Amino acid sequence: MTVVESARAALPVVDVSDERLARLTRELAVHAEDVDRTARFPWEGLQAVHEAGLLTAAVSTQHGGHGGLSAVDTLRVFRALGKGDPSTALIAAMTYIGHGAFASVWPEEAYDRFLRASAEGPALVNAIRAEPELGAPARGGLPATTVRRTPEGWVLNGHKGFATGCEGLAYHLVWAVSEDDEPVIGHVVVPATDDDGNPIPGIRIEETWDHLGMRGTSTHDVIYTDVVVPADHFVGVPVGSVPNNSGPADGSILGVFGLYLGVAEAARDFFGEFARTRVPTALGRPIATTERIQAVAGEIEAHLTTAQEVLHSLAVRIDAGDTTAFARLGLAKVIASRSSIAAVETAVAALGNPALTRHHPLERHLRDVLCSRIHPPQDDTALIGAGRLALQP
Repeated sequence: MTVVESARAALPVVDVSDERLARLTRELAVHAEDVDRTARFPWEGLQAVHEAGLLTAAVSTQHGGHGGLSAVDTLRVFRALGKGDPSTALIAAMTYIGHGAFASVWPEEAYDRFLRASAEGPALVNAIRAEPELGAPARGGLPATTVRRTPEGWVLNGHKGFATGCEGLAYHLVWAVSEDDEPVIGHVVVPATDDDGNPIPGIRIEETWDHLGMRGTSTHDVIYTDVVVPADHFVGVPVGSVPNNSGPADGSILGVFGLYLGVAEAARDFFGEFARTRVPTALGRPIATTERIQAVAGEIEAHLTTAQEVLHSLAVRIDAGDTTAFARLGLAKVIASRSSIAAVETAVAALGNPALTRHHPLERHLRDVLCSRIHPPQDDTALIGAGRLALQP
C-alpha cells in the first residue's frame, strides 16, 4: 500500500446515525456560547465533526472515500450541526462542498496531500469567491482577482472578502480570471502552507469579520499578493462559456440552508425548556400550561414545519433523480430562511426580556438565524428568477 493509499484508508468512518448526530449537536453546543462571545475559531467543534467522518464524507470512492451523502442525509447532518453551533456548521459545510461539488478543480497531487492531512485531523477548504467591490458572485460580474502565466505556473493577485474559515484553511480555492489575451476563469488551488508547514508567501488575512451573528466563522478578507502556484493548480474555462456565478449544482447546498433551520430548532428547544420551568408567582404554575404560550409554541412549530417539509421534500426529489427539483432550490432557500427567522422571532416576542438577555441562548439564536438572509441566493435574486420563469408564456 502506498503512502497515499494508506492515508486515504485512514479517513474517518462516516457516521450519520441519529445517535451520532444528536451527540454532535451536544458536543458543539458546549462551546457555542464561547465561540460567539470571543469570535474565536471553533476548532473543538470541527474536531468533533472530523471524528464523525463528516468533513470528508464527500470524498469520492475513487479516492477511498464515502462518495458523498444523499441530499436527505446532507440536510439531516447540517441541521444537527447548526443546532449545536452554526459557525462550526458553516465552516464544515464549505469543506464538505470543497470535496464534492468542487472536486473537479483539484490537481491530483494537491488533492492527495489534502487527503493525507484530512486523515490526520480536520483539514479545511473553501471556495473563496466574493470581493469587496464585486460583492457576492451570485449577482454576476467578473472577479478583479487575477492569475498571470509564468514559465513555472501562475501568479495570483487579488483581494477577496467574506472568506469563511480563512484562519483555519488548509487550501483556498480562489475564483480568478487570467490575464491572457483570451482570458479564462476558474478556481486557483492555493495551499495555505508548504510541505513543512510554513505559510505560503503572499497570503494575508485582514480580520474584518465583526458581525452580529455567525461570529465564529472567521469570514475575514484575504489578500493575495504574488502568490506562486504550479501550472496544474489553475485550469480555467473561457470567459462567457459557463455561468460565472454558478454555485454547487447538487444537493450539497441544502446543508447551508439546513444549518439555519437547525438554529431555529435550537431556539424552539430553549423556548420549550423555559416555558416548562418558568413559574410566575401570580400564576403558580409553569407558563407552558397556559393557552397563550401553547398557541405561541404551535406558531413556532408551524414555521418550523414549513421549512422542514420544503427542504426535506426537495431533498427526496433530488435523491430520486428529479433534475427539475434544482430549479426550486432558490425558492426553497427563501421559504426556509423566512420560516426559520419567523420561528425564532416568535419565540423572542413571546418571552420578552428573558429572550434578549445574554444569560440565555435565544438572543444568540436570533442573531445567527438572521444571517441566513445573506447566503446566496438572496431573496430578491431567487424571487426574480422564479418570477421570470412563472411569467414565461
